[in-house]
Amino acid sequence: MRFESGSAVVEFALIMPLVLVLLLGVVEVAVIARTEIQLVHATREGAREAAASPDTSRAAAAVRGALGSNRSDARIAVSRPSTVGHKATVTVSLPYRIATPIFGGFTVTLSSTATMRVER
Repeated sequence: MRFESGSAVVEFALIMPLVLVLLLGVVEVAVIARTEIQLVHATREGAREAAASPDTSRAAAAVRGALGSNRSDARIAVSRPSTVGHKATVTVSLPYRIATPIFGGFTVTLSSTATMRVER
């Protein structure tokens, strides 16, 4: 038993980096999921505005307003026919850079499309 007194500290030192990497991965996935949900919400806001207004710039402004701090990098495409009852489509793509340098700092492109019928 005298020779095993420091084994718990050594085992903890060996396992701790793996636990930290796993924890950082879980946090990064959670942040990506939050950004994806925010992107879907913003796309729906833009589609709703495109369905209600013939001005496509208002739809893009609605998307940028709903995105908040991520709005500068977003690519927004609005397709709105002038005929009532046809579909207005808003597509938004947003590059997201992985913040944790352990995972390489690469960029993931998140995208969302929403469609609503033109009302007027």
